[in-house]
Amino acid sequence: MLKSPFGGTGTSDQCEIPENTDIILVSDMFVEDYSGGAEMTLQALIDSSPLNCHKIHSRDLTMNLLESGQNSFWIFGNFSGMNLELVPTVVANLDYSIIECDFKYCRYRSPEKHESNELKPCDCADDMHGKLMSAFFYGAKSLWWMSEGQMERYTALFPFLAERPNTVLSSVFDEAFFLALKLLREKYEDQERKGWVVLGSPSWIKGYDAALEWCKTNEKDYTVLWDKSYEETLETLAQSEGFVYLPLGADTCPRMVIEAKLLGCELHINDNVQHKDELWFDTDDQFDTEAYLYAARDRFWRGIKADMEYSPSVSGYTTTLNCIRNEYPWQQCIQSLLGFCSEVIVVDGGSDDGTWEDLEKWASDDDRLKVHQVLRDWDHPRFAVFDGQQKSEARSRATGEYCWQQDADEVVHEDDYDKIKQLVRNFPPQVDLVSLPVVEYWGSSSKVRMDVNPWKWRLSRNKDHITHGIPKSLRKFDDSGNLYADQGTDGCDYIHKDTHQVIPHASFYNSDAHNLRMAGLAGDDESIKNFQKWFQMNVDMLPGVHHYSWFDLGRKIRTYRDYWSSHWQSLYDIEQDDTAENNMFFDKPWDDVTESDIDDMSQKLSDLMGGWVFHSRVDFDRPTPHLTLDIQQPKVMSDDE
Repeated sequence: MLKSPFGGTGTSDQCEIPENTDIILVSDMFVEDYSGGAEMTLQALIDSSPLNCHKIHSRDLTMNLLESGQNSFWIFGNFSGMNLELVPTVVANLDYSIIECDFKYCRYRSPEKHESNELKPCDCADDMHGKLMSAFFYGAKSLWWMSEGQMERYTALFPFLAERPNTVLSSVFDEAFFLALKLLREKYEDQERKGWVVLGSPSWIKGYDAALEWCKTNEKDYTVLWDKSYEETLETLAQSEGFVYLPLGADTCPRMVIEAKLLGCELHINDNVQHKDELWFDTDDQFDTEAYLYAARDRFWRGIKADMEYSPSVSGYTTTLNCIRNEYPWQQCIQSLLGFCSEVIVVDGGSDDGTWEDLEKWASDDDRLKVHQVLRDWDHPRFAVFDGQQKSEARSRATGEYCWQQDADEVVHEDDYDKIKQLVRNFPPQVDLVSLPVVEYWGSSSKVRMDVNPWKWRLSRNKDHITHGIPKSLRKFDDSGNLYADQGTDGCDYIHKDTHQVIPHASFYNSDAHNLRMAGLAGDDESIKNFQKWFQMNVDMLPGVHHYSWFDLGRKIRTYRDYWSSHWQSLYDIEQDDTAENNMFFDKPWDDVTESDIDDMSQKLSDLMGGWVFHSRVDFDRPTPHLTLDIQQPKVMSDDE
């Protein structure tokens, strides 16, 4: 049985992530490899971390390592060495943040370098590389930038990134730097400063030739700094008159510019130094600059800890109408919702059997339960349309970040509460709606239907445009202007509030599983076996609902007699007289069906069938196969077995 969303059965012997790891940091290089600005920023964060950290070079990242570290929080720094085919797996399965030091949506990591090399503006944002990077960034719990200009460039190209938690971090310095700063200031306080410093980096973007030319043109004595220790570099800056730095493209937060400023150098820089005009830097008060930088480590780790502890709020909602009379497990439904939701909204349609009064009393004892009564004319010829409208009413009152919808005859297993909380923390970034497994019983807990789709829409982002109703392509109006539906909807689909278009959704159900199910329904025993194995795996891994609509077959037949037959006639504009031809259960009109007939039929259906869709007459010569799953009943239903 699969135990991991990565498709493996456990961790590999090759995985070397310590068991107590809280944070996994991924980068092309660390300070042990190269003492660049990005590497020093990352090391300053590692040294100040209140959590257990583990480093992985981006080139060494594998699927096995991702699986091994799936319970840790990941931080990606520079990751150009990473196999980009791993990005979808990271987005779908890991909690992570990104510290962006340059412009990795561009294949050159610099739009200006791209244009210089290819003699045309950078168009990477529109190609597959840029789109993959934007998806990777959007999937992060938080994004940390080196400058405001860098963040603004990203959000201009990918506006949806503005929806993520975005923070300008700037370069980060360790405790030793601030001590060295103090000592160097004191050491050279009375010494005359001489000469200018030029960074001797061979990197195209650093603008070495431009800085050298400026010094020569302005007759400045200069020293080229390169391949010196960090201590020697700071020592030189502390004694120098100035620092010239003229990058050829946007440099997000060049560290040496900050160091030179804090050590008292005059600066000659251009607009490509992106932090140049930010408030913390563009000030004559060095204390403000230093205080801002000193707080960066704490600011970062507070944000990461919040990401790790963040649990999005979920609003559950359902609807009721005479649930006591119809013997729905509505109380168990609501009780299960209260097990994982921050609030549960119930919209009652005007129950007159005591359901509403029980709801009011319950709500007075639990402030998370919010009940409302929205009355409808249930004698209206199109009353079935109100089912979707009631769900829409309930959803409109939800205040959580996510919404979970279920019907009054459905229950969430207590083992799935944590799965739901984990799912909303890792909700697929590309969609607003996901479908999840539905265990639909037939006659008892021993039979699970396979003749109906094993999924339903359940979890969605709480966005204003999402509602319930009839999709645009299936909307019809009768001669009186009343809305009804063409067949293909139950009237409660997730649709766009204004356009009525169906909301796209992500699903675990795929074409291979569908083909297995169809072959199984056609009588292939091996397909039934393989589909059952597949469905069991998904029920174990994913949260879902247990559906009790057909658990008590006698009750269900009676609700067909008393309600559902007229409901479908109302929804689809079908007029059916009470005749033997129109009765899908019995060879006689409903008026002639006795209670004993119903009891006998329910027993026969339970014994001989594994399900049936009653759009056609039940045929006992074509027994429907069923699934037998290894599952425990939800505790809230234990008294109803």
